[in-house]
Amino acid sequence: MRLEEQDKREIEFRLIEDVDMPPIVITMDEQDQPKVVINRDYAIWLCLHRKTIGGCAEALFGKIDELLTSHLADQRAFQKME
Repeated sequence: MRLEEQDKREIEFRLIEDVDMPPIVITMDEQDQPKVVINRDYAIWLCLHRKTIGGCAEALFGKIDELLTSHLADQRAFQKME
């Protein structure tokens, strides 16, 4: 499988109606792949903020990238101590 094909994965989306859950949850499915759960109980709020929510993808990627870089730097520091 080419790298480009591997990067393009289907993301599962689920719609729920649950007053006790937040508007959007990113979690994992049974195959340990990302799954997005959207709570219809917050439909008006989600629609009102749709552009802001959609624009979060790049910032979210940046935060995950920072987390990974920090983790790898820690792992490298531990490796150098051995």
